[in-house]
Amino acid sequence: MIAAVGKNLELGYQNQLLCHLPADLKYFKEKTSGSPVIMGDKTWESLPKKPLPNRRNIVITLDKTAQFSDCEVVHSIEDAMQLVECEKESFIIGGATIYSLFINRIGKLYLTRIDSEFTADVYFPAINPEEWTLVEENYLEKDEKNPYNLTFQIFERK
Repeated sequence: MIAAVGKNLELGYQNQLLCHLPADLKYFKEKTSGSPVIMGDKTWESLPKKPLPNRRNIVITLDKTAQFSDCEVVHSIEDAMQLVECEKESFIIGGATIYSLFINRIGKLYLTRIDSEFTADVYFPAINPEEWTLVEENYLEKDEKNPYNLTFQIFERK
């Protein structure tokens, strides 16, 4: 699972990211390139470029008639998991509902912590610190392209 969140686990507002952070977009691309990405239909609709290049795009939707070009469409998290069961690594990329459905089924979590509070209408699920071990953490100070301090964290399930 990979996500960028504000101080209060904010994810987005009106089906958009919280802010534009080139460093986080680069991080996301580096981590997910070459791997399947699983997302909900709202996340698919929010993508500026569809499908995400150099990734197998899998969209989960409850709409049995929905069709999305250049991706695989499934109707349950079980179906999505079955599609990637032989993959070395796959990524859950959102949105909030999809994160909530998968949070107890994943073994690794990539979080970008944005050092700010945001207006949001969707939030990342609460993370129980007793279930996760922080295995890597890198801090990036804000600069002319990235208006907020960022901390890139990788957690593994205990």
